[in-house]
Amino acid sequence: MKKTYYLFNPGRLSRKDQTLKFTPVDEEGQEGKPRYLPVEGVEDLYVFGSLDSNSALYNFLGRKDIAVHFFDYYENYTGSFMPKDQLLAGKMILAQVAHYKSLKKRMAIAQQFIEGASFNILKILKYYNNRGKEVHTYISTIEDLRKHIEVAAHVDELMGIEGNIRNTYYEAFDLLVDEDFKMEGRSKRPPKNELNALISFGNMMCYSQCLRAIHQTQLNPTISYLHTPGERRYSLALDLAEIFKPLLVDRVIFKLLNKKEIQLKDFETKLNRIMLKDAGRKKFVKAFEERLSETIQHRTLGKKVSYKHLIKLECYKLSKHLLNIDTYKPFKIWW
Repeated sequence: MKKTYYLFNPGRLSRKDQTLKFTPVDEEGQEGKPRYLPVEGVEDLYVFGSLDSNSALYNFLGRKDIAVHFFDYYENYTGSFMPKDQLLAGKMILAQVAHYKSLKKRMAIAQQFIEGASFNILKILKYYNNRGKEVHTYISTIEDLRKHIEVAAHVDELMGIEGNIRNTYYEAFDLLVDEDFKMEGRSKRPPKNELNALISFGNMMCYSQCLRAIHQTQLNPTISYLHTPGERRYSLALDLAEIFKPLLVDRVIFKLLNKKEIQLKDFETKLNRIMLKDAGRKKFVKAFEERLSETIQHRTLGKKVSYKHLIKLECYKLSKHLLNIDTYKPFKIWW
């Protein structure tokens, strides 16, 4: 089974026969012990340190269908190297564009993204409310906001509803996590406290997982419906990530903080922004990968599937909708 590998240290990546050779390099230019990764077992790479490589390597990675996701020094997602889009089909691209250009068709999809995301948010809040956390007022507010989703007339209006739902949801975080961590409002660029830094880091991880899943289908990641397509970002991945962030990011954060697996010592302040230290990043990545590997009994397929595979199934459902085969319904937690 193919795996995701995370390169936290600066180093050099090269090809050696049918393996990838990663040689760590310290600040003084001294090389460490190289690590060899059998290429057939690599699905994608996440690069958090500076990486020295050449075009021949990326040609090799492209042939082997291996994606590389890059993050800068401040943990911001900066871009991806994606293999050639072998699955893209003209019929699908035309269908995506047609659904984007029609306000009615675009709204139908965008509404479902917010419907799924807000439903999953409510499920998480209700889970903790049933376990003694006093978050019922936040639940009521979000339930009221959800009533406006199906009557929204424009995407901007829908984005406003989504923003209000998320703000209400984030206000509840102080009641759901260890008292050492405070939300104090959502701050992104830069994150102004440890909890915001965790959310931003996790959301980027979720986004790149969605991007990878899209590239494994015929969907074009640049054509989106909730977020406005941009020239420099794969905005369809942002759409899909809305559904899965509560499941893949927030639940991981709650677990890590409440079990004290990540503590204040795992963060540092640099240039007026809070960042995870290497040890903290590794803890989060480990928990995130474990979450992706967890399986649930799928009600429709009648078999167990991983959370990671659920993202790809979401892409297939959207594809069928765009081709008028079936009506898209977002993934919702049923347990």
